[in-house]
Amino acid sequence: MNSFDHEKIKQGVPLLLEGIGEDPRREGLLETPDRVARFYKEIFSGLNKPSHTYLETSFTDDHEELVLVKDISFFSVCEHHLVPFFGQAHVAYIPK
Repeated sequence: MNSFDHEKIKQGVPLLLEGIGEDPRREGLLETPDRVARFYKEIFSGLNKPSHTYLETSFTDDHEELVLVKDISFFSVCEHHLVPFFGQAHVAYIPK
């Protein structure tokens, strides 16, 4: 994917608003294209980051006890509908 294009997102939002029957010139929607572009920049910020940078942690402790990591927050976007989803994950593992 190329770099994030804030202006292109802003240009597309009025078409979406018109498509759902809204008037993008309505007072409450005037700043919506910029808000959506800022939101998309944040939610898609990890799109081109290599996952291995987050998975390189290793430990030197010599044990085989269960490790439980709870409440790992995540969020993503469905590529088919562009609908955000989020939740929490829990991971259990034995180090060896």
